[in-house]
Amino acid sequence: METTEQTTTAASAQTSTANVSKISIKYICGDCRMENDIKPRDPIRCRECGCRILYKKRTKRMIVFDAR
Repeated sequence: METTEQTTTAASAQTSTANVSKISIKYICGDCRMENDIKPRDPIRCRECGCRILYKKRTKRMIVFDAR
């Protein structure tokens, strides 16, 4: 029983690692304003002009903060 639990745990750990590497986040270049999709292991650099200043794209989801 222990070997099947270890195998299942190892398989789920590999699956979660694979899912993280597929996720890309959209950034906007500070110089040319081009959108870039960057994955966690990609270099932080614009693909068009090579600039290293990138801004995270704003979410479309509504976020509400309580002010007091």
